[in-house]
Amino acid sequence: MFMTGMQEMVLVESLKGKDLLALDQLSGDEVKGLVELGVVLKKLGSEGRYPKLLAGKILGMIFEKHSTRTRISFESGMIQLGGHAMYMNSRDMQIGRGESVYDTAHVLSGYLDAIMIRANKHTMVQELADEASIPVINGLTDIYHPCQALADLLTVREVKGGLEGRKIAYVGDGNNVAHSLIIAAAHTGMEIAVATPEGYEPSPDVMETAVAIAGKTGGQVSWTSDPVKAVSGADAVYTDTWTSMGQEEETAARLEVFKGFMVDDELVKHAKEDYMFLHCLPAHRGEEVAASVIDGPNSYIFQQAENRLHAQKAVLASIL
Repeated sequence: MFMTGMQEMVLVESLKGKDLLALDQLSGDEVKGLVELGVVLKKLGSEGRYPKLLAGKILGMIFEKHSTRTRISFESGMIQLGGHAMYMNSRDMQIGRGESVYDTAHVLSGYLDAIMIRANKHTMVQELADEASIPVINGLTDIYHPCQALADLLTVREVKGGLEGRKIAYVGDGNNVAHSLIIAAAHTGMEIAVATPEGYEPSPDVMETAVAIAGKTGGQVSWTSDPVKAVSGADAVYTDTWTSMGQEEETAARLEVFKGFMVDDELVKHAKEDYMFLHCLPAHRGEEVAASVIDGPNSYIFQQAENRLHAQKAVLASIL
């Protein structure tokens, strides 16, 4: 625990030195602790106060995929906490031309204090974590996006005043963003209703894990192919692009399959009047969301994007 003026800052000590690959590896208390720490760090930052918790620490950031929010938020977060972030495009590293993950993990462990990686395959990130002697943080894989989900929780916590008992509806593709959001919501006692076309559901393993977690926290987890049913009575309505990076050749087919799953003015009428709209970005107006919704008064997408910084600072401070 640290005291910064009148502000109490509690690190999630149980995460010190650990990896963050997926939220099902964390407890509900750890997830909620990271959210609350993010709230405190955000408030301190708004006052121009940045506790130098990570002075002398170096985060290596490996990117196999393009990035705006992940790169800038992690780099800014390390600087604000007194540390340094090192950008490493995988194409510029030997791993990009065939060096083994084993060798890369062992070499980087001698240079860095932690690794954040934004990768194509979750299996590769898992191997990196298994071989490295320093913590590895998942900045995105094909299966999970845990840091995004922590920012999502932080945003709902700010706007709605709490998480437990709140309903969040996710409409669209049952992808990596959906997977982490489902687990995160279950950990915090929220109700999450997911609506996807048949054949594009979230992973059955993820749903089974989330249902088990929700059974302990009082949360609820459900799937439907009916967006109206999912959105009904929701405190927050969330969507993501229908075609993720690496799926570009499926764009035309997906546009056809996902007809009827756009978050538009008609659909959000079924949510609570004061619902909040969320999107992890980048967005495609006129596809997964109507411009009138994403640019409307109920949209919190830029607050949500900013909260990547604060949630990740909580992760970095606790792990390092």
